Amino acid sequence: MPGIQFPSKLPNVGTTIFTVMSSLAAQHNAINLGQGFPDYPMSEELVALVNEAMKNGYNQYVHMNGYIPLREALAEKVEYLYQAKINPDTQITITPGGTYALYTALTTILQPGDEVIVFEPAYDSYIPAIELNGAKAITIQLEFPTYAIDWTKVKNSITEKTKAIMINSPHNPTGSVLTKEDLDQLAAIVKDTRIIIISDEVYEHLIFDGLKHQSVLQHPELSGRSFVCFSFGKVYNCTGWKLGYCIASAYLMSEFRKVHQFNCFTCDTPKQVALATFIKQREHYLQLGAFLQQKRDHLQSLMKATKFKPIPSYGSYFQVYSYKDISEENEKDFAIRLTSEYGVATIPVSAFYQQETNHQVLRFCFSKKEETLSTAVERLTRL
Repeated sequence: MPGIQFPSKLPNVGTTIFTVMSSLAAQHNAINLGQGFPDYPMSEELVALVNEAMKNGYNQYVHMNGYIPLREALAEKVEYLYQAKINPDTQITITPGGTYALYTALTTILQPGDEVIVFEPAYDSYIPAIELNGAKAITIQLEFPTYAIDWTKVKNSITEKTKAIMINSPHNPTGSVLTKEDLDQLAAIVKDTRIIIISDEVYEHLIFDGLKHQSVLQHPELSGRSFVCFSFGKVYNCTGWKLGYCIASAYLMSEFRKVHQFNCFTCDTPKQVALATFIKQREHYLQLGAFLQQKRDHLQSLMKATKFKPIPSYGSYFQVYSYKDISEENEKDFAIRLTSEYGVATIPVSAFYQQETNHQVLRFCFSKKEETLSTAVERLTRL
């Protein structure tokens, strides 16, 4: 008797490229520069604060919206960074990671038939989350090789069905960033509409070359119509914690919490207690950009010994490199061969598009120890 079958909600989705490349990396004992996670330790002080919180009995459910001292500390941080006043009681919810926050925001607002504008290459969770809610992703390709947004295309893509526009800065996978002028153009497009902004800002502190992160929270026209999603894991080198938060207007957040309460309900208590103390030490996040820029620059310096050509990265964990001078293979095939034959795993940027796109570029993660990067590039010089 055959097993039970039913129509898939995601018929075109299989195993993600991240799982494929990580499995391939393990199989060939390759250095994994594909997935975006550090291979260096997080703060011992923060670990100690978590242990202390557990020993002090913070092991039961915390409030559904998040540990209030942590939300208060986040409100202080937002005012300090972006000169925006946020009510910690009504506008901030702690979530199990940034991806969860994005999914919950989309689930909060979408009805079947709605459209959401998404820029490609796009973080791989965006479009499945839209489709799971019965809505349709309207994709607009970023301009290659700058990965900038053509705002005329955005304006021309808006219809009466457009419910939201998703933005991501600093951008995964390319490391491009939005400018104040970009946000001004977005604001002009959505003014006098009911379009909601979903802003993925998990890499807010990982920004380079003297640039400043432009958050929608500091833009008057955008802040009141936005869900803004953040990640503690990206800030404190603990991606496995899967802890983040979402900020929105009181009305949007009240709707967000209706979904949140029936999904995860609440998040890890001792980590929230620890972060409420640790986040007040501003130097940890203020120095993060310079710390990651050193790693980006180190990788760039090493890669000069190869035939790979860098495409500028101004933020995130990632830099995209062109291999046009090495091979005519498509990105997936070349990435697989690089892993199996040379022992270095990357991610083909084509995996971040719905339709076949081949610019002959790969995404490298540089949030690694110097010795990890050095060993990886030494292998790449054999190409």
